[in-house]
Amino acid sequence: MKNVIAQRLSALRAEMKKAGVDAAIIPQADPHMSEYLASHWQARRWFSGFTGSAGDLVVTADAAYLWTDSRYFLQAAAQLEGTDIELMKDGLPSTPSIEKFLCSALKAGQTVGIDGMMFSVVRAEALRAALETHNLSLATGFDPIDVVWNDRPALPDAKIFVHDAKYAGRDASQKIADILAALPSLQASSQFISALDEIAWTLNIRSNDVTYNPVATSFLYIAPDNASVLFVDSAKLTAEVDAYLKSQGVATKPYTEAMAFLSSLPADARVLIEPDRTAEGVKVALGGRYVYGASPVAEMKACKNAVQIAGIKEAMRRDGVALVHSFMEIEQRVAADDGITELDVAEILRRHRSAQDLFFDESFGTIAGYEGHGAIVHYEAEEGSASTLHPNGLLLVDSGAQYLDGTTDITRTIALGTPTAEERRDFTLVMKGHIAMAKMIFPEGTNGAQIDVIARQFLWKNGLSYLHGTGHGVGHFLNVHEGPQKVALNLSRFPFKPGMLTSNEPGLYRTNVHGIRCENLVLCVKAMTTEFGQFFGFETVTLFPFDLSLFDTAIMTDEEIEWINLYHDKVRETLAPSLSGEALAWLKNKTRKLSR
Repeated sequence: MKNVIAQRLSALRAEMKKAGVDAAIIPQADPHMSEYLASHWQARRWFSGFTGSAGDLVVTADAAYLWTDSRYFLQAAAQLEGTDIELMKDGLPSTPSIEKFLCSALKAGQTVGIDGMMFSVVRAEALRAALETHNLSLATGFDPIDVVWNDRPALPDAKIFVHDAKYAGRDASQKIADILAALPSLQASSQFISALDEIAWTLNIRSNDVTYNPVATSFLYIAPDNASVLFVDSAKLTAEVDAYLKSQGVATKPYTEAMAFLSSLPADARVLIEPDRTAEGVKVALGGRYVYGASPVAEMKACKNAVQIAGIKEAMRRDGVALVHSFMEIEQRVAADDGITELDVAEILRRHRSAQDLFFDESFGTIAGYEGHGAIVHYEAEEGSASTLHPNGLLLVDSGAQYLDGTTDITRTIALGTPTAEERRDFTLVMKGHIAMAKMIFPEGTNGAQIDVIARQFLWKNGLSYLHGTGHGVGHFLNVHEGPQKVALNLSRFPFKPGMLTSNEPGLYRTNVHGIRCENLVLCVKAMTTEFGQFFGFETVTLFPFDLSLFDTAIMTDEEIEWINLYHDKVRETLAPSLSGEALAWLKNKTRKLSR
């Protein structure tokens, strides 16, 4: 692989030289600012060999560097070994940002090249401003990928299908009307949407263009008087979908015509674009006809309606049934010491989930990390390196599913044998934070940074921590990671509102020893109204027990023990009617009372 990567970087440098580019940035991005990418846009992976979902490659005339965050430090170090690409551990005080690095590494008058369709407006503007302070130029039209990547995968062509309003709760025409009604307050008369999840939600359409995310590669222009246009390859449209879109007041044009369409709009057009989720190339195409602002779609999509919430709870029930059968099989096979591996865990989960009604796909690749592998936050088991499970140590399993009526995401850490005192203490400290967040009551206007501290406090008191966020928004039969809300140390400008579905997942990771993460999904709900205003709380909707053997009740309060018991009562009462025989007995044992 080392020679292959060297050849690819050499070909890239040749194109850089032709274009007068002294440093190129190849980001993990597509024209839609997606988190997960279709294979067509996996250029950074192709050039570097690093397969993580986050990270950017910087290539100069004589060196190459890859920036990625703490979730991927171990993975990146292993995959970059022997490639001469230096790992830059993003987020550490000793690691400069890409901008600072380029300003120090390049000489005045030199040029940095990027493809403007792969950089958000915000990121491109920040990069340009930083470079200009050192008399460096930014060229936004550097797109060498097609020239260098000879066998580049084609654009996704999966068929689009309609997500029925009986699951979505509202028609697309109603959503479009709401979006248009929100635009005047933002000084806009139309909106251009690049984000694939926002397009899918707005139009009630789904596809299979991106692994695990049921979205369709497209752009959407929303305008009054039935002038909305979906830019999409015609091969993706069936006669039924085409007729459906027309019935909702949406015309279609080829995907590749989107930028030309924007360039042809009247000079007085005022098109809303969200600079964080819109490519610099879109801004260039609009040529001054744009207005910056937060997309009204994000909050509308995040606040699930009553139909969606009912669907989510049903999806959680079916998912819980599948998990009971899955973990029971895992435990039995580990006890028999039959050679079960981390890869087998993923297969078991998919098999049992796919037997449930309305199953569509997994919501992300299952993370099954045994012992030290559990400490790799986004670990991916592979043939040849997957660990075999034995009746000892901890197994971390992070998994989820896409059902037509909801998206699930759950992490459980279980003991495969008798847990050690350290394992029990670590697990309990993580769970104390999980319980604290689950029990929170907070005033209207509270954001995720304020909540995040609540979940970390018990670890911090013991000199422990974790580097990932505590919670992310979750879509409805959409992306498992969605905004605008999040629970993280860095400040979010979006407060929590009723109907938002969010993960609650504190963790603790000891390198080469074990990883612990405990994740449920929670709905923001109204809690009470007092003379001090409206207060919200969280309703836990995930339904599956925690491993009772891992609790150290000596460091738990009575209230924490009570929360576990009440949660397990709910799990048992909800799932039991769908189980029988051995599976029902297993569930009853796993939800027995926790006591000192």
